[in-house]
Amino acid sequence: MKLLFLGINYDPEIISTAVYSSGLCDYLANHGVQTKVVTAKPYYPQWRILEGWRGPFWKRRKAASGADVVHCPLYVPRKPTGAKRILHHASFALTAAPVTLWRALIWRPNVVFVVGPSLLAAPVGWLAARIGGAKAWLHIQDFEVEAAFATGLIKEESRTGRAAKAFERWVLRRFDKVSSISRPMLDKLRHKQVPEERIYELRNWANLEKVTPIEGVSPMKAELGIATPYVALYSGNLANKQGLEVLPEMARYLAHRDDVTLLICGDGPMRENLTAMAEGLKSIHFLPLQPLEKLSELLGVADVHLLPQIAGAADLMLPSKLTNMLASGRPVLATAHHGTALGDEIEGAGVLTPPGDGKAAAAALEALLDDPTRRAELGKTARRRALERWDMDAILRNLHIEFEELTGRQAAPVSAE
Repeated sequence: MKLLFLGINYDPEIISTAVYSSGLCDYLANHGVQTKVVTAKPYYPQWRILEGWRGPFWKRRKAASGADVVHCPLYVPRKPTGAKRILHHASFALTAAPVTLWRALIWRPNVVFVVGPSLLAAPVGWLAARIGGAKAWLHIQDFEVEAAFATGLIKEESRTGRAAKAFERWVLRRFDKVSSISRPMLDKLRHKQVPEERIYELRNWANLEKVTPIEGVSPMKAELGIATPYVALYSGNLANKQGLEVLPEMARYLAHRDDVTLLICGDGPMRENLTAMAEGLKSIHFLPLQPLEKLSELLGVADVHLLPQIAGAADLMLPSKLTNMLASGRPVLATAHHGTALGDEIEGAGVLTPPGDGKAAAAALEALLDDPTRRAELGKTARRRALERWDMDAILRNLHIEFEELTGRQAAPVSAE
């Protein structure tokens, strides 16, 4: 089995889509699948090319799993607007095209697997599959077009908006398989007229070996200099689609309490705005992203995880950070409505409050902090849900079998070790 992977985010980026793309390719490479990766130079969530990766040339390396990886140069805007994001994704599609098409022609993969974002690169992957005689698989991490509308980056009825919707329809109808990460997102694929037999649920996962619940106080709490009894943690990308403005608002409503820290670990285009909004609020503490090898310790610092989301986005994406939050055995407080993709995953393992309502979120957080029995019960449910729904080995073992069936090859058993 040969897999050609195309996606803009990949290791050494340590959050969001990159974690799942790298994990998928490494798992398959470790289980006998010859794997070649075409991706971008690392830039996320800082929105700048990392030190040691700059320059106009392509960079090739061999991953520890054996996957062959090519990193392509691309344009990275310091402050991404709607137009600049389009140019950003288009630049990746342009620089990835010659590598992807050449590999498809010479190497002849069985499956070309494309991850959206970036949807603009999807035609490159589709064409590569046709050139190489492979099956074309598109995996949707979030619906970029609708998310751009929801966040105001693109106006839906503008010329750009209409063109984006037409492009999305064209792309979705051409792939042999289209997957996404939650049932409501699969329903969106059906609504967009993707045939049922082409739809596949490929959830994000928690690496349950690396994320384990910490009993008592995490040793990392002292390392980070946090002395308050309680911590509410947000860790991840700081971008406009997260609805992070609610966090400083929560802090204002919690100003009467000196026993809780709202800890924000991350980087991204919203960081400067958030720090300005939080000026004078003693309960908010900003830190950069922490090393991946300390993930369990960081998640264990939290008494409650915070997961803001803007209104209208909870069915367009399922935040990748959710899986590890659940795996940590801590309750999640999310700003989402009941019945959404995000709401369905958190029911019973956390608390939902209306998007954008800082007062309601602050009140819900207070209630959780003051009720240790309920926090413990919700945390146990969260860990159990991660075990039942988000186990990495089970999800990727099933994907391997699906690849074999899609390509008409005999499904080889994959070890669960």
